[in-house]
Amino acid sequence: MTLFDLTGKVAVVTGSTKGIGEAIVHRLAEHGAKVVVSSRKADVCEAVAKDINKAFGQHGDVAIPVACNISYKDQLQALVATTRDKYGKIDILICNAAVNPYFGPAAGITDDAFDKIMDVNVRSNFWLTNMVLPEMVERKDGVIIIVSSIGGLRGSPVLGAYCISKAADFQLARNIAVEYGHHGIRANCIAPGLIKTDFARALWENPEILKRSTEGAPLKRIGLPDEIAGAAVFLSSRAGAFMTGQTMVIDGGATIA
Repeated sequence: MTLFDLTGKVAVVTGSTKGIGEAIVHRLAEHGAKVVVSSRKADVCEAVAKDINKAFGQHGDVAIPVACNISYKDQLQALVATTRDKYGKIDILICNAAVNPYFGPAAGITDDAFDKIMDVNVRSNFWLTNMVLPEMVERKDGVIIIVSSIGGLRGSPVLGAYCISKAADFQLARNIAVEYGHHGIRANCIAPGLIKTDFARALWENPEILKRSTEGAPLKRIGLPDEIAGAAVFLSSRAGAFMTGQTMVIDGGATIA
């Protein structure tokens, strides 16, 4: 077994039909894991799972699609139950799905938009982690990864509520690490900088914002989804076995320059 071998592991990844999440499920499968592809739309989940099985399922399917709107607790419970019915366990949970329905000064956000950001980006992750932790405790092994953002490390004139939610995700990972570490469970965050995804399109399609986001960074460019997926493989595998409660910043150096 190599440091990055995930053979025999089962991973659930929310928001995994495009962008960072899609890159993560592909790379986990490439390294031997069985993966659950999940987002709100069943047909898109099925298409991504089909692609993964075509690429990596030479000896049987390694991916299943499970549609789930993480805003709803019953759908999260169904996601967990379906995974257990198919694969018998959940070794790795990656909370990647997130929303940001508002772009602008914090004073202009509506209560509904603020509540949606906090409910989806924080509460749903809290619900889902609590659903999978008991079986991880029983096995004395498990990995939780939350895909947060460098927005949680600094303020923003246009993404204030989103940044607050992402800072809360850092603390959720730290709390899980402290409470469950003695059971052999690790919890970490990945904090991407600006990545070329549909989710961040409002940032990288705007020439002024793109320039401001990249000109001061050492690498002077935005990132690609695969450049985040590699960190997820590391944190899920034996290579990351001594890392817990931490935030891995992957931003081309934006936050240090």
